[in-house]
Amino acid sequence: MTEAETARDADASPRPAKLSLPTLTAMVVGSMVGAGVFSLPSRFAEETGVAGALIAWSLAGVGMLMLALVFQTLAVRRPDLDAGVYAYAKAGFGEYLGFFSAFGYWASACVGNVTYWVLIMSTVGVVVPALGEGDTVLALVLSSIGLWGFFLLIRRGVKEAAAINRIVTVAKVVPILVFIVLALFYFRADVFAENFAGEDYAGSLFSQVRGTMLATVFVFLGVEGASVYSRHAKRREDVGRATILGFLSVFAVFASVTIVSYGIMPMSEIAELRQPSMAGVLEHAVGTWGQVFVSVGLIVSVLGAYLAWTLMAAEVLFVAAKDDDMPRFLRRATPADVPVPALLMSSLLSQVVLIVTLFSEDAFNFALNLTSSLSLIPYLLAAAFAAKIAWPRRPPDAGPRRGRTGELAVGVLATLYTAFLLFAAGLKFVLVSFILYAPATVLFVMARREQNRRLFSPRELVILGISVAGAVTGVVALAVGWIHL
Repeated sequence: MTEAETARDADASPRPAKLSLPTLTAMVVGSMVGAGVFSLPSRFAEETGVAGALIAWSLAGVGMLMLALVFQTLAVRRPDLDAGVYAYAKAGFGEYLGFFSAFGYWASACVGNVTYWVLIMSTVGVVVPALGEGDTVLALVLSSIGLWGFFLLIRRGVKEAAAINRIVTVAKVVPILVFIVLALFYFRADVFAENFAGEDYAGSLFSQVRGTMLATVFVFLGVEGASVYSRHAKRREDVGRATILGFLSVFAVFASVTIVSYGIMPMSEIAELRQPSMAGVLEHAVGTWGQVFVSVGLIVSVLGAYLAWTLMAAEVLFVAAKDDDMPRFLRRATPADVPVPALLMSSLLSQVVLIVTLFSEDAFNFALNLTSSLSLIPYLLAAAFAAKIAWPRRPPDAGPRRGRTGELAVGVLATLYTAFLLFAAGLKFVLVSFILYAPATVLFVMARREQNRRLFSPRELVILGISVAGAVTGVVALAVGWIHL
């Protein structure tokens, strides 16, 4: 290709839509505030009392703040890298691990999107029994209609979809704030005091805190929302600002929802509530209208989160393809800057997983945990990259020395935190993740063949061997009953 042809191709490429700080912040809030917040009361009450919840939120808050600071730091130190999580893994640890990060993040988003539809149908199932718990044929049909309706909406244009997400984010946060205010109004100090220790119901304080740590993982997924969409930022520094603003806002809301619930009813009763448990708590305080109010808020919230995660999933595939780490067909975009093949592939995977829910006994909870596990691997690689570029013996392009000590501390703490969460998730979900990662290498091979490059370097062959061994172990463990879905 001549230089003139290359220039024409560059001119013909769609220019990224530019997003402001409020819109980027809405992407972070919108991606984190989804189904998880509405299930927090019962998920915490199953494991801990007030004291354990306060400790768990403190640990999770510090750990996730470190991760948020990692994305803020990397947005400034490496403004040349787009699509955050994936790009950081590739720059720090090579193309193959970068591919794994891109695929894992994308797959987690698609699996997580399925849980949104299941929860919506389960919520409506209270008044429409034919929907069951979101796993009936009618629920599948309605969920599929919604899935492809969102596909057509996003296909109209990324900028339009992001603007809609900003509006929906405001609409879904309001009911949650109303819940907190009403819960404070009906707050009973005697009930709160009885729930404080939680030892009679949930065991020792240590076991309570340990049991709740994983409950915080899923609700914080999406803290990297602005980083993933960094190529669309009007100003690069807005990426880091949006990440911190979004995280702090959501953290305050999540912790408040959990703590105020302990002042409404005994924790043993909260633990037995049907999801969304926030609706049951408000119903106990104000009556039936409280349940309806929260249920409507949940549907709006989940649809907004679905929009945000679908945007981010397609964006990761698109940028990976532009960097030659995914097949070329995924790099195509419309003049409106919509990566349609990547969006279509994301919707197809979600559709397949939706169908699988018909044959699963506990698809919702399993999908939540698998989503968390798949996301933790990209998070771990991004945190490790932040520590790597802040290390004294850093690469030449790592930027100025000033502030390296603080950045190194943040990177190391974030790495340790995400590694602990991956360990806490358990061997089961690590093995199941390998079952997904290993076959995905086919896409990596397709991309290498399109470029007439060697398929794997010696180092990449080692990583491939580990992933295949993990996948085989996972399949065997499922077959003989060592682990169950």
